[in-house]
Amino acid sequence: MTFRTSVTIVASPRPRVGKTLAARLVTDYHLHAGRVPAAFDLNDGERRLAEFLPAQAVTASIDGIEGQMALFDALVSGDERPRIVDLGADKFERFFALAEQFGFGEETRARGLACAVLFVLTPDRTSVEAWRGLHRRFPRMMLTPVHNEMFGPMPPRERYALNPGDPVVRLPMLAPALRRMIETPPYSFAAVEHAGMPADAQAELRRWLRRIYLEFRELDLRLLIADLESSIRFGAS
Repeated sequence: MTFRTSVTIVASPRPRVGKTLAARLVTDYHLHAGRVPAAFDLNDGERRLAEFLPAQAVTASIDGIEGQMALFDALVSGDERPRIVDLGADKFERFFALAEQFGFGEETRARGLACAVLFVLTPDRTSVEAWRGLHRRFPRMMLTPVHNEMFGPMPPRERYALNPGDPVVRLPMLAPALRRMIETPPYSFAAVEHAGMPADAQAELRRWLRRIYLEFRELDLRLLIADLESSIRFGAS
């Protein structure tokens, strides 16, 4: 099980922390690698994932049983497309309650799909408790902390019970002028050239993307290792 055939849930119980940016980057990372990702937008308001990547992302709903079944069935579908969920803060608890109810973690494993939660760290108590709650409820799901450097320093590791060597996916700072260029939908980072962007800005964007994509390649390796360790640990229990 690897990132190539995975379900990646980008989540935070707090709004406006760069979560949709992270979901865009994961989706475009797969596009850049020649894959055909399927992304699901569980957000309200403006600048949603489906607005930035209309060819890859569709809006989804968990407000009713029909929408719930459609979403979770799509997430465990038998094809090998990587799937990404941009989970709105107001849908956080409901989504994971449904995932627990439907046995989502067990179902993905049974179908040979890796499942990772990219959790955007913030220093508040709500986020810390949500992180700990996911660890208790989904012991076999890979929970990966994400630090968006655009929002300041990383919260203290001890708040999230992270050891010094525990990996953190980092979204590095981006110059404000360049950030404004990428925040007008539709916009894909996977485009080879970016219309209307000066050459020096394109070069800076490529450097920024290389750093982030390296983080995702390392996550791919960690998913594989975690899956092997989990299989050994739970197989021996």
